Amino acid sequence: MTLYTHIGANIRRTWILFSVFFIVIIGLGWFLSYYFKDQSILFVAVFISIFMSFFSYWFSDKVVLGISGARQIEHDQAPELYHLVENLCITAGLPLPKIYIINDSSPNAFATGRNSKNAVVAVTTGLLEILNKTELEGVIAHELSHIGNRDILLQTIVVVLVGAISLISDMFIRGRVFGKRKSDNSEGGQIGAILMIVGLVFIVLSPIISKLIQLAISRKREYLADASGALLTRYPEGLASALEKISQNPTPIKKAHKAVAHLYISNPFRNKGFFSTHPPIEERVKRLRGLNNN
Repeated sequence: MTLYTHIGANIRRTWILFSVFFIVIIGLGWFLSYYFKDQSILFVAVFISIFMSFFSYWFSDKVVLGISGARQIEHDQAPELYHLVENLCITAGLPLPKIYIINDSSPNAFATGRNSKNAVVAVTTGLLEILNKTELEGVIAHELSHIGNRDILLQTIVVVLVGAISLISDMFIRGRVFGKRKSDNSEGGQIGAILMIVGLVFIVLSPIISKLIQLAISRKREYLADASGALLTRYPEGLASALEKISQNPTPIKKAHKAVAHLYISNPFRNKGFFSTHPPIEERVKRLRGLNNN
């Protein structure tokens, strides 16, 4: 599979994700309107699905930057970083993205935006402090690869879409606990019980489903961005060394949020295991160093 095949696949997955999201929200709206016997809930769900799809496409990057506490910088504020990004963009044939810095001692970075013309690269102050030039080039090349591979739209809209599904689930819980359900004596109690069980099962599973969506989107794309970044710099050791330094810092990012964890080059919570949003650093480093032998 070529890089261009991956790009085309990412575009298709983006539209599939939008479609699935739209169907899930309407399905939840139908369930809530049936359960609470209020048809207006379905119309609200349709409105939410349309609004959130539009919002996630145009404004999800701003949500991510706001959550992360990132601030935009200009050339004079960090000329070395600015020139490094600029040179790599020329090599990659990409427009220069906006550059943001997060004031945090934990070393990390991410890219976001809906396309290469509206892209953002953000790095923490901790990353700038511990990496040398070749290591920083490796990290920036990795993030630019996310932009070039068109990962950023798919990764970014997940933040808003998964959040919307969680919001609908939370509305169901609050409506069940604090609200009053319209009912009458003619309604079969068995149907109501089944619907209640279905709703509760979905509520319990929705955080797991959200996490699995993030895992499916994040892990393969990290390996691909590692390889693409190494190809861009032609020096895989730079990124491999950077990842090792990042992994040796146990401090999580202060403003880390679960909704955006999959965007970072390394898990901002520093947790490992099956539900980690990133593949193991050791495996990524091994693959990168294996490129030197090919």
